[in-house]
Amino acid sequence: MTSQEQAGTSVTTSRRSKITPEREREFYDAVLDQLRENGYEALTMEGVAAQACCSKSTLYRQWKAKPQLVAAALRAGRCVKFATVDTGTFAGDLRSAARAAAQQAGRDTQLVQALGHAVLSDEELQGALREALVEPELAALGEMIDRAVARGEIAADHPAIEFLAAQLLGVQRIRPVLEGRYADADYLTRFVDAVVLPALGLSEAT
Repeated sequence: MTSQEQAGTSVTTSRRSKITPEREREFYDAVLDQLRENGYEALTMEGVAAQACCSKSTLYRQWKAKPQLVAAALRAGRCVKFATVDTGTFAGDLRSAARAAAQQAGRDTQLVQALGHAVLSDEELQGALREALVEPELAALGEMIDRAVARGEIAADHPAIEFLAAQLLGVQRIRPVLEGRYADADYLTRFVDAVVLPALGLSEAT
């Protein structure tokens, strides 16, 4: 093969490997749908290719293997539920955050459950899950706390602050285990009023 032919082949391969953002989103949606429905172990590149109407080679060429594809899909599905919450009071922010969390509680919990042991054994998946579902909410909660401290509603060194994220995020994950139901808005707002606010020294009327 001449150098000109090799160059032509390289250009063709490069063009073939390009995927539009819209098409990439379809691949990621297929991955997340199958994760929630079947779990990580049952998810296959073949299944994703079938749902996304593409060839397996397309997926392998872009993401090499299942863990990389799943990690990319998780990061692309990143959704910051608490980012726009700002009611003017800490109690109001926490209630609004609870309602926002309820909108995605089922889907988020399904993802966590679907990844199961795979997250514990694969650092890339673990990092992607934290980046998609945990770190954005921790950052948003941190901003709520900073505003509350600035308003004088709570002391910066209040001991309950350390456990706030574990309370709000943990209760979403555990309710399906304990009661077989996802944490809806009513459940989470009642949890905030009965557990979170008293722990912070705030009242329901705040």
